This record gives sequence, structure tokens and C-alpha cells, in this order.
Amino acid sequence: MLKAGDKVAVLDEDMEGKVLSVSGSEVQIETSEGFLMSFSAQDLVKIEAALPDMLPPEVENFSEVIKEKEASKKRKSVRLKPKERNQPPMEVDLHIGKLVPKTGGLSNYEILNIQMDTARRQLEFAISKRIQKIVFIHGVGEGVLRAELETLFHRYENIKFYDADYQKYGLGATEVYIFQNY
Repeated sequence: MLKAGDKVAVLDEDMEGKVLSVSGSEVQIETSEGFLMSFSAQDLVKIEAALPDMLPPEVENFSEVIKEKEASKKRKSVRLKPKERNQPPMEVDLHIGKLVPKTGGLSNYEILNIQMDTARRQLEFAISKRIQKIVFIHGVGEGVLRAELETLFHRYENIKFYDADYQKYGLGATEVYIFQNY
């Protein structure tokens, strides 16, 4: 039986309050937000009676304990999908159209030099920044750039290279793994 002063929760709703008056089966409550509302006694459940034996004497409000516990649980963790987990942190597209604004008037030799200079700079950057994986996107073509890249990679003792993920890049990319000496 509910009486004035009892703390109650409303069934089927996220609402708590204090009983102000009881008139037959009609109960007037003041919600924790300060609103006056009427409910049928069967829609309310007394919540304070069961709590004191579970809570330490210094804790007055069970919802404060819940909020405190939930606040400590809320840690931001970013869940990576398997595809994102395996993505290399650095990609270098060596297609000449991505490297210079205008390609007209450039000979094949000049284009190859621009591409190789870019590859060398990016590889040195990755080594200096301790980036372990880098993908060079060179395209398929006749294989001249790919062969030159392999010659470049062979000059380094601390790297290995292999074809990049076929599903993502097709045949036109090489992935480089840089061994870091810590």
C-alpha cells in the first residue's frame, strides 16, 4: 500500500517520483523532474523500500550510483572493421596525372624520373616517420615503372616488398614493409 512520501517508479515508463497523495486507487506523484502527475496505483511500484538494505548508509539515491557506474564504463573505443585494420597507413599514387598538373610535352624518360623521385622521397619519408607499410600504386602498363621500383627497393636492406592486395588495387600496386630498428 502506497502512502504520501513514498518514492515510486512508474511501470512501463522511465519515470520516478514521490507520492503526494493517495485517493482510492488514484495516486498523485511529483516526478523527479518536478511535474505533478496522476497514476493508477497498479501502475506504480514502491522503490525505496527494497533499496536501503542493498545500499551503504551514505548513499541516498540509487540512480546516482547507476549514473556514476555508467560514467566510469563509458570509454571511447573505436572498433575497426577487418578491412580497415589491414589498410596500410600510407598510399602513394605514382600515376603521372596525380603528380604534375600538366603532362603535355614530357618525354617518357622525364615522366619516369618524376615518378621515381616521388617514390624515393615518399619511401624516405615513411622510413623517417617510422611508418611500417606503404603502398605504391604504379598501374599495370608495360611494367617499366614497376621494374624501376623493384630496383629501388632492392637498394634498401630493411624493407621487403610484394604485390599489394589484389581485391583493392588489382595488379598495379606494390606494398612495401619497412622493418624498424627500435
